[in-house]
Amino acid sequence: MARFIFRRLAFAIVTLWLVVSAAFFLIRAAPGGPFDGERRLPPAIEKNLLASYHLDEPLPVQYWRYLRMVGGGDLGPSFKQKDFTVNELISAGLPISLGLGISAFLLALLLGTSLGTFAALGHDTFRDRFLSGLATLGLAFPPLIVAPILVLVFAVGLAWLPAGGHSSPKHYVLPTIALSLPYIAAFARLSRIGCLEALGLPHVTTARAKGLSHPRLIFQHVFPSAFVPVLSFSGPAAAALLAGSMVVEEVFSLPGLGRYFVQGAINRDYTLVMGTVLVYAVLILTLNFLVDLLYGRLDPRVRSEMVASND
Repeated sequence: MARFIFRRLAFAIVTLWLVVSAAFFLIRAAPGGPFDGERRLPPAIEKNLLASYHLDEPLPVQYWRYLRMVGGGDLGPSFKQKDFTVNELISAGLPISLGLGISAFLLALLLGTSLGTFAALGHDTFRDRFLSGLATLGLAFPPLIVAPILVLVFAVGLAWLPAGGHSSPKHYVLPTIALSLPYIAAFARLSRIGCLEALGLPHVTTARAKGLSHPRLIFQHVFPSAFVPVLSFSGPAAAALLAGSMVVEEVFSLPGLGRYFVQGAINRDYTLVMGTVLVYAVLILTLNFLVDLLYGRLDPRVRSEMVASND
């Protein structure tokens, strides 16, 4: 087990370094710079600005300087928001993105698995076909389309909920629904398939033949097997919900990491883009690592691989 964890951690560290390196060189290869504007700065002022942020140094020197800085926990100053460091901006935006992502993930997981299980238990009935159709339809509407529609209906038309901001829990209702809708559909489809496969397993058939009560049959025998594909999708889904909130944050004016990433990319704010990419990468790798550990608890094949890796 210890060797399995060590291998996963080593893989995560190498992956993180590759992501940071790729982002560092790609953002600098993009046209424009952090101090470009509609009116070009005088050459002397532009030269002093580049020197103050070490942007006049050769690219390998800048890269090595940035790695040392990140290794010490410093993500650098923001080139555009000069009163704040990237650490301060991320500290302000991360709780908002995490709150939105966790809310959307929990809603998608609970509602999606409930709908999928409910559909599977009525296999080949109108209920099953109706819920399966809704799940397929939900996959066809990304947050980019759903978010403006929700604002138009529930904020502008009915005036039930605010259209933007983050000052109260009500401000997070529409963003959470918009972000979670495709994942509710995905979890519903996965849980339905998992339940149908679990209901046909020999030990489930034997338990049913012995007269085990329906609730005990579902919770003790069906759910553990049916939840494996759901769990395997949970890591990428949680990561996608956290990283994919940038569109929703823009629509609902939430000052989270996604909005900082978009603004940083538009303004060529190198350090802000790098900081958000680094945080997203750490979150994604951490979530995938936790899912690997939980997956080994539920799937005997993965558990045997963990044990074999120590031999």
